[in-house]
Amino acid sequence: MKQTFKSYQAALLAALFFGCIAPGTKFLSLSIPPQTLAGALYFGAGFGLFIILCLKNQFRNSLKEFQRKDQKWLLAATLFGGILGPVFLTYGMLRISGSTGSLLLNLESVLTSLIAWFIFKEHFDKKIVAGIIFIISGCLVLSVNAKVSHGQDTILGFIFISLACLFWSLDNNATRNISHLNPLFTAAIKGLIAGLSNLFLGWMIGEQLNLNWPLIGAGVLGFLGIGVSLVAFIFSLRKIGTARTGAVFSVAPFFGSILAILILKEPVSLTFLVALFLMGMGVWCHLSEDHSHEHKHVELVHSHEHVHDDHHQHTH
Repeated sequence: MKQTFKSYQAALLAALFFGCIAPGTKFLSLSIPPQTLAGALYFGAGFGLFIILCLKNQFRNSLKEFQRKDQKWLLAATLFGGILGPVFLTYGMLRISGSTGSLLLNLESVLTSLIAWFIFKEHFDKKIVAGIIFIISGCLVLSVNAKVSHGQDTILGFIFISLACLFWSLDNNATRNISHLNPLFTAAIKGLIAGLSNLFLGWMIGEQLNLNWPLIGAGVLGFLGIGVSLVAFIFSLRKIGTARTGAVFSVAPFFGSILAILILKEPVSLTFLVALFLMGMGVWCHLSEDHSHEHKHVELVHSHEHVHDDHHQHTH
């Protein structure tokens, strides 16, 4: 009983830390240019996970398991999930509130499921379809309100964050092909390569790369929100299973919205509450899906996230 309680605590910790990513990115975007911020987040996560991997004496064995056929999938996951995804997130958060950005990350699970169905021919359930409709409806409510209230710049923020979710969904489906590798190894290598790539690209386009407290804060945020969150998620997953862990972790985007409202003092509108309700219904539909269908789920892991199966994604 005590071990089970700790497992639920770990899942809740994973959700809380990952929920900090969107509002934290919004806050840090005031001090750090977007390309550099994306790099700092993922380098912090990758470096921290690499240290954990070495402390657990797993790096050498994980490297031996890595084969030539895995290279293209790791490259695709790194490009989509580690480089492009976070860049569009940071550029998007410049133009949108932290609370709205957190809710919009629910779109990742929708796009992941659609890609899994239409490209990889995954099974789908009626409740998953209903959940997708609810989540998309919530996104539409937010986008229409943004266009009316805040203009085209905020709409561009919606587009950027939607693209981030698209790239992360491609990451999810690419990572399914290297799910046999140690997830800490996959996430550490992806974080290090992606982080350094975005830091270099930021320097190339003229962004100032100063080792100051905001940049260190971005690295810490990446380590906690991506790295520690991943470790806690894996611990919970192995103890209480995918369904229960996913159920607890699905509160992450709602944590993010609450944090943005409380810490960043963002206003709460009626349309935001409507979108919150619709997306909450969507997440509930996903979590209450009938698992009686006979098919195997392949566990996934990606560097901004956690181990999960093909279409029961954690929701952002």
